Amino acid sequence: MSSVPTPSVPVRRSIWRVDAVDDGTREVPEETAIAFTYGRMTHAVMMATPGDLKDFALGFSLAEGIVAQPEDIEAFDIVVTEDGVELRMDLNHVQSESFVGRRRHITGPGGCGLCGMESLAEAIRPAAHIESNAIFTQAEIQAALAALPSAQTLNLATRAVHAAAFWTPERGLIAIREDVGRHNALDKLAGALAWAGLSAARGVVLLSSRVSVEMVQKAATMGAPVIVAVSAPTALAVRVADAAGLTLIGVARADSFEVFTHPHRITTGAVRHVA
Repeated sequence: MSSVPTPSVPVRRSIWRVDAVDDGTREVPEETAIAFTYGRMTHAVMMATPGDLKDFALGFSLAEGIVAQPEDIEAFDIVVTEDGVELRMDLNHVQSESFVGRRRHITGPGGCGLCGMESLAEAIRPAAHIESNAIFTQAEIQAALAALPSAQTLNLATRAVHAAAFWTPERGLIAIREDVGRHNALDKLAGALAWAGLSAARGVVLLSSRVSVEMVQKAATMGAPVIVAVSAPTALAVRVADAAGLTLIGVARADSFEVFTHPHRITTGAVRHVA
């Protein structure tokens, strides 16, 4: 059986400068077709970086509402084929019956998060409502953001992937996942936290990308009270975050950030964190 492709590979390239042309190699991220199958039925095929695939399988399944918890997946296997990688899952009886009843197919590129929706209403469905009463200081938000760049190991090697990470004041950067698709990176992060039995309710989700509506929906499904992104959000993302009770921070830099929704969770003073 073939092995899972590596997340990045070296490729030959030439560098053209004003006075010279040099040959050499560059590390670039791999992009592979990833199929999500449940009971041998294919539900979705996404182009993604072939790393952290068990996290991807669970995170995607949670975001799609196919499972509610890791225990709903009774068996999991990674099957490599000539065409890509199959994430093969068997669900418990209740979830399997539910899946068969709502089965649909979607095929999406790495940059797409809403391909194959059955209706316009499904695409802009309300996000889960955030119940967390967590509060963070300005200094903590900036500390969380500062922890992100050096932890993006795949991006440091390739300069071509997105990252999603989870940070708490008590433990710092807990988990980070990277992928050519920003939605995939967030799904992988959600899966990593769920497998570890960690709640997102007391921390911050960090994104190296812009914030579109599906990123808000996914973060809300995780129960994260705050998103911090280096780029700006879309208008729809702001409206959905506001309705969900989620604090949305964008255009985050080392010395500044912009709060678009629910600023009550951010303070300039000291905060006593309660688990």
